[in-house]
Amino acid sequence: MVVMLTPGFEFIGAVESAEDSIEAVREMRPDLVLMDVNLPGLDGIEATRKIRDQHHGVQVIVCSTYSAAEYEQRALEAGAVTYISKAMLDPDVLTAAWAKVSGS
Repeated sequence: MVVMLTPGFEFIGAVESAEDSIEAVREMRPDLVLMDVNLPGLDGIEATRKIRDQHHGVQVIVCSTYSAAEYEQRALEAGAVTYISKAMLDPDVLTAAWAKVSGS
């Protein structure tokens, strides 16, 4: 998992569904959520919207194998800070995305 390979990041949990992600954010209070688009139940875009509506300080990066052209704008409109293709997600990309949103 890319988070565990990225210096300065701490992996605190993973969930299986969008609904579980909303609950986990409420319980764990992370700074950053990596959200997949394709999840059982709600999709990751709607989960992102709910997380950002309820937890303004939590940043969400949407990651997917789906085309950015198809989902990037929807992810950003839902409150994601960026959309990253899973094929491109590595420690350097994650660090750069976090630095952009956190001002680090």
